[in-house]
Amino acid sequence: MLNTACLKPLRIAGTIKDSIVDGPGLRYVIFTQGCPHHCPGCHNPQTHDFAGGQDADVEKILEEIFGNPILSGVTFSGGEPFCQAEGLLPIAEALKNRGLHLMIYTGYLLEQLQKMENSSVKRLLELADVIVDGPFVMAERNLTLPYRGSENQRVIDMVKTRASDTIVLYKSDYDDFDIVI
Repeated sequence: MLNTACLKPLRIAGTIKDSIVDGPGLRYVIFTQGCPHHCPGCHNPQTHDFAGGQDADVEKILEEIFGNPILSGVTFSGGEPFCQAEGLLPIAEALKNRGLHLMIYTGYLLEQLQKMENSSVKRLLELADVIVDGPFVMAERNLTLPYRGSENQRVIDMVKTRASDTIVLYKSDYDDFDIVI
């Protein structure tokens, strides 16, 4: 169990216990509340208001995650997860301790996140396996892209990026399937 006395509150819009569209495999998704980007056409506009949503019960979320033995991993979506990096860290660290995959959606570019003087942001970047970065751009919308909504967004393999010190795009075993709309 976590020491909840030391946890920073985490504000969420909600969760999905079993998603197959928010990353590779079967995933648990946490939608953070609050987003500074306000991308026109965002598919989660209800997550923009920082005062919306509800406080998360981190222990309950972890019980749900660890109670499902067939999950491939967890996805942090939003809102903007990096606005609540400190609140997400206990979850991310618990996931990595159990060997689960962590994917994070962000409207920031990876380069912007790397320049932030925030130890929680830096630690979350260290724990992430994959990041989808960049704002959603309606003019570049493409529904056939795996894991992203617009062509400007990148799906970055953070493990390979950290190892090579250069951005390496992610390719999953699922990318070779045709998407029919």
